[in-house]
This record gives sequence, structure tokens and C-alpha cells, in this order.
Amino acid sequence: MKPENYPQTPSHLWEHFYQITQIPRPSKAEAAVRQYVIDRAEARGCRWQADAVGNVVVYVPASPGMEASGTVIIQNHLDMVTVKTEDKAHDFDRDPLQLRVEDGWLKADRTTLGADNGIGCAAALAVMTDDSVQHPPLELLFTVDEETGLGGARELDAGMLSGDRMLNLDTEDWNELYIGCAGGGGWTFTRGFATEAAADGLAGFHLNLKGLAGGHSGIQIHEQLGNAIKLLVDVLQGVEGLRLGGIAAGVAHNVIPREGDVYFACPAEAAPALEARLDTLSGHWRGYLPAADHGLEAALAPWRAESLLSAADSAAVLDLLAVFPHGAQSYNLAQPADLVDLSINLARVELAAGELFIESSFRFFNADQAQPLRRAVESLARLAGLEVHPMAGYPGWQPDFTSALLAQGKALHRRLFDVEPAVKAIHAGLECGLLKSKKPDVDILSFGPTIRGAHSPSERLQIDTVPPFWQLLTALLAEM
Repeated sequence: MKPENYPQTPSHLWEHFYQITQIPRPSKAEAAVRQYVIDRAEARGCRWQADAVGNVVVYVPASPGMEASGTVIIQNHLDMVTVKTEDKAHDFDRDPLQLRVEDGWLKADRTTLGADNGIGCAAALAVMTDDSVQHPPLELLFTVDEETGLGGARELDAGMLSGDRMLNLDTEDWNELYIGCAGGGGWTFTRGFATEAAADGLAGFHLNLKGLAGGHSGIQIHEQLGNAIKLLVDVLQGVEGLRLGGIAAGVAHNVIPREGDVYFACPAEAAPALEARLDTLSGHWRGYLPAADHGLEAALAPWRAESLLSAADSAAVLDLLAVFPHGAQSYNLAQPADLVDLSINLARVELAAGELFIESSFRFFNADQAQPLRRAVESLARLAGLEVHPMAGYPGWQPDFTSALLAQGKALHRRLFDVEPAVKAIHAGLECGLLKSKKPDVDILSFGPTIRGAHSPSERLQIDTVPPFWQLLTALLAEM
């Protein structure tokens, strides 16, 4: 149900966004939201086309008098990250999001909101359905599977597009114009271990850690948010005789892990020291983690130990996770200190029935700079006896400070709001890099309203940044 205080203006944009939030749209399952786009296009008499992987382009005729203007592409992705708190019952394949407005922010109830990139999709649809908007011929590009590795953009049939100017609406800071983004890559690692039955004299435990903020592994990696995997290892590493039974931590390659579970056994006489260690470390963590992570909770509970790794293999797994790199690796020397040049996210760890699975991803602006990190991680994996499975990478979008579209956007922003917009690159994998590689001559500019906590249950959209975002978008289209 729509909240009573749900925003009203601009009306077309907010209505489309609400409808999008009511349609489940995890990555690789965008059929229903794609159909919503197609239905809106057909209701307006607009032609549309889809490629083999499900990307859709809607062709919107020019407003009267703008037929001779060059075609403009407006690009967004249909899928969303699906993360919830442990206490929230929600099926992202079936359930609509439950929205609420608090202190000027639009949120969802203990789940991701999907403003990344649903608000951009809503804006593109609003341009099509709001007759007051003046615009040149448009190609509204809605891609799929962005959040699991930019799969839709990677496989896009660029022959569906003719425009040579593109507006990407997938950045998250109002009063900022983006002209570059990071590239990326990653891996999964696997290894099988022999297991044994639990021996007498061992006590089984379930260690649960929750309440961290989590977040976007690109745009928030410099915030030094707690990684649940690293904190769990911090508790267990060095416990004499510890034997692992299972691990489950993290949800996706582009999400900083916010919670996790470890199932293990250790000599019964070690249990009191382990409880005391957990209490001590919880205090230490709050001493250096950011305030967003101070809601963390860690608890031990009894567990019936059955199938376990040996003590030596258990120590090897914990040692590997302790030394596995995570976080910002280098910063851009010519830009503000929050622009990271190179980073890595230790994203997921699973151990079940002796089978270990690790997932990690990295981001970069300079592919050459990323090579030593890539080689180091793969060397570490080989030393640990892991099988290395590289994920498909994607290119960055190199900033172009001579862009005509940038100059136009800056001048218009100053004229409309009497504020000089910041010009930035973002340490996240926008689809612009891949799209630029497919259409090298396209001029791209990216902007959006303010979103915080993307890829986490704290995701929220600052409501009062949406009207000026809409004003800039529609004014820019009117003069293109």
C-alpha cells in the first residue's frame, strides 16, 4: 500500500516509481518489470525492441518542433539488489516492497528500496508519459542483470541504438555530474576438504554476527564499514583445536557483507575463554568501526556438531580469510580523498559438507594498476589450494573533461540552481563503460538524486532532491 505521505511531485515520476517498487525485480528475473515498461510504451503508441538477453529500447518520438534534433539515449537498469534484515520476512521473487517516509527520506521496511536504479527508470518513463516535457527523439534503454556483473550491458545489441548522446540516471549524489566510472572484475574460488565426525570432548557452537550496515562495495568502500567475514574470523582465529563445520556469510559480489554465521566445535574447556573473547572484541570493534556499524550484535549458541573439518584444515581456512585483501587499496591523488582508484571486496564465504566457496570482486580506474592486485589474489588462492574461477570483467568509463554534454549540463545546472555542480568520477561499475565500448562516439553524462545506503536494508532516497533532478533532466532535454 502506498504510504499516506508518499511524495506527489513530479507526479508521473513518483507514480512510476511506486509501481516499480510493487513489482519484484531481482537480477535475472526482470520479466515482470520489463513488461511494465512495454505496457506503458504501447499505451503511448511508442515502438519498442528487445534483444536476446532482455534489454529493451523504447523509441519515443520528438515533441512537436524538435523532430530535427538529434536522438538522445536515456539509460537505466531494471534490476535491483535484494537484501533484507534477518528479522524481515520478505520474498524478493514474489513480494512487493513496503514503503515508508521518514524525516524526508523514502525507505523500504527492512529491505533494499531499489531506488538504485528504479528512480532513474521512473524518470525515463515519466519523460515518455508526461506531455508537458519537451524533448528530442528518445531511445529509452532499460538494461537487465546490472547488479550481478553488468550482464545486460555486456550482451547488449547496440544496433538497437542510434543516438550519439546519452544520459545515464544511475548516480546517487544530487548537485554532482559524473563523467567517469570504475571498471571491475572478480572471482569465485572453490576447494573441497575431507570431513570427520565430531570427536568426544568437543563442544559445538553457532557464532552469529549481525547488525552491521553493509552497503555498496564501490561507492562506500572508503567508509571502512565492517565486513562480517573479517569480524567472524577475528573471533575464531587462534582458538586452539577449533574445527569448522559450516560458514554462511555475505550475499553478493557487490555488497559489503553485513552478517554471517559460523558453525564450529572446539574443546569444551575453551568455551569460557571464547565467550570472554567475543565480549572483548565487540567492545574493540565499536572503538574503530564507523557509527553506522555500532548496532552490530555477536552471539554464541550451542550447536550439535556432526561433520567437521580437521583442526589443521580449519586453521588454514581461517588464516586464508584473515589475509584475504578487502577494502580500498589506493586513492586518486588528483581528486578528493573519497575517490578510490582501486579496491577489493571479500564478498561471500560458504562452507558446507566440506566444500568451500569464496567470492570476491575488485574495481579500478586504471586496468594496469589493477593487475598486481589481481595476480596477488590469484597467487594467494593457489597457495591455499583453491581452484580459481575468474568472472567476466568490464571496462571503466574514462573521464572526458572536453565533453560537450558536460559543458551543457554544467551551464544549465548553474542557471537553474545558482550552484556550481561538482564534476566527478564514481568508484562503481556504471554500465557507461561497456556502452561506451560498444558505441565509442557516444557522449555520456550521468546524474541523479541523492541515495544513501544502496545495496543494504538502509537504502533511502532523499525526497527533496528528486524535484530538482527532474527539473535538470527535463530542462536539459528541452534544449538538446
